[in-house]
Amino acid sequence: MEPNTYQQLAARTLIDRPDRNFTDTEMMLVWNAIGLAGEAGEVAELIKKGVFHQHGVDRGKLLKELGDCLWYIAALCTVFDIELSDVMTTNIDKLKQRYPNGFATEDSIKRVDTND
Repeated sequence: MEPNTYQQLAARTLIDRPDRNFTDTEMMLVWNAIGLAGEAGEVAELIKKGVFHQHGVDRGKLLKELGDCLWYIAALCTVFDIELSDVMTTNIDKLKQRYPNGFATEDSIKRVDTND
């Protein structure tokens, strides 16, 4: 699936009905940022239990939790009128600047982009 198609389909499930009082942009931002943090915490918890508690990492559960993270990222993009593909491109451009030949510890120490 293409990123922008995913974003459009995910936006169908955004809470933006007036009867729910979620039309305010700031409320949408807070809701989605907190949601993203919560879902990222669930990914971290799954990995923690998988590694440190030696439960193993359930790929199916990981896939679902990563999807939940992606939903909130797409929601934030929608609220800001940013295409998900632009986020992806911007991130790759930043990584190319930071690590022109792929990750290297030396490049990490001498970071080119110290503003991020």
